[in-house]
Amino acid sequence: MEEKDLHYLAVLSTRKRAISQLDLIVEPASEDKNDIANAELVKTFLNREALQDELFDMLDAIGKGFSVMEIIWDTSEKQWMPKTLSYVDPRWFEFARQDRRTLYLKSDDGAKPLAPYKWIPFFAKAKSGLPIRGGLARVAAWAYLFKNFGVKSWVTFAEVYGQPLRVGKYGAGATEADKRTLLRAVANVAQDAACIIPESMLIEFVDAKTTPSADLYEKLVDHFDRQISKAVLGQTTTTDAISGGHAVSKEHNEVRWDIAKADAKQVLAVLNPSLIKPI
Repeated sequence: MEEKDLHYLAVLSTRKRAISQLDLIVEPASEDKNDIANAELVKTFLNREALQDELFDMLDAIGKGFSVMEIIWDTSEKQWMPKTLSYVDPRWFEFARQDRRTLYLKSDDGAKPLAPYKWIPFFAKAKSGLPIRGGLARVAAWAYLFKNFGVKSWVTFAEVYGQPLRVGKYGAGATEADKRTLLRAVANVAQDAACIIPESMLIEFVDAKTTPSADLYEKLVDHFDRQISKAVLGQTTTTDAISGGHAVSKEHNEVRWDIAKADAKQVLAVLNPSLIKPI
């Protein structure tokens, strides 16, 4: 869906980048020297340009319901430190059949529990229920599907718009081979503007009595784009040009930032125990 639907990709990326570009603030647990030293240690890892891309990958859970980042440790010196957070394809994981919530790593020997201090599983809850059903992709799939059909019809309409209907006529004694020849000729008229047919056959150009309009397809696509915007960003004004003025745009932008704050809290709730504690 992200590779085929430009609008879904745009709004989903907007939501993910709203969090991945925020500055992370590290605060010591207390004024104790050890806590202050720990805070500085954490800052040395978080103050990296690659962190934005890593958080962006982590937020893939917004669409799919969950994501898993692998902590790649640098063990070359006495002090172990994470070197990078690597995105792992979700197809490498499966949920326990008992509760459908506990995540396991797939292997040749069967499913295995996630090793501690090695993985950062992140579950983004767009709605309540099982984690595998909590992503926005499942909700947006219907809009994507119907919009895809609408775009296909729109492109087909644009391809033949303004062209007369081509009707091929064959005699009563025409064979199946003659009919196929006539059909190819009728099709080639539009593409090559030339064809040859037997003298016993006839091609006519029939002008359409009514003038069809592309408004139907455009309205259909715009409608589903707005529904996708509502599902991902909670509003439409920041992505679609609609009437309402500055006041409505400001109000809608506040809705988008309310969602961003909620996403940020979910990320912190995972980073603190899964990344900061191991460091």
